[in-house]
Amino acid sequence: MPDRDAALEALQRELTAVARRARQKAAQMHPDLSLVTYSMLDLVKERGSCRAADLAAYFMLDKSTVSRQVNALEKLGLLAREADPDDQRGQLLRPTEDGLRVLAEAAEQRRRAFTARFDDWSDQDVARFAGYLARYGSAD
Repeated sequence: MPDRDAALEALQRELTAVARRARQKAAQMHPDLSLVTYSMLDLVKERGSCRAADLAAYFMLDKSTVSRQVNALEKLGLLAREADPDDQRGQLLRPTEDGLRVLAEAAEQRRRAFTARFDDWSDQDVARFAGYLARYGSAD
């Protein structure tokens, strides 16, 4: 077990470093976006639209926290609200053209960074690593 314990400690340390780098990269992509707000905008784009309650549930955050993040994205002109056609009391969130542009630029930056980071890895190593991460992520 000592080898497994050491490996688990190394994994925790490395995953923490990855999260730290992700927060730093989010700030570099747009100075006014935190990793949380960027992630919310990205999820809204992925879904086409959603309600703030959907974001709260997905990210397991309090509705007031999501409300502050959504307001920040609106003030930056990256997210817009519109009436929910299925429930006139509700509002759907959609990325604006500027929001889509910011996300596209960020995706291109990420693609270049990933390409460079894995440049000296074999295709098999990249595929294996992707599989391991998917397996880790689905273990909830």
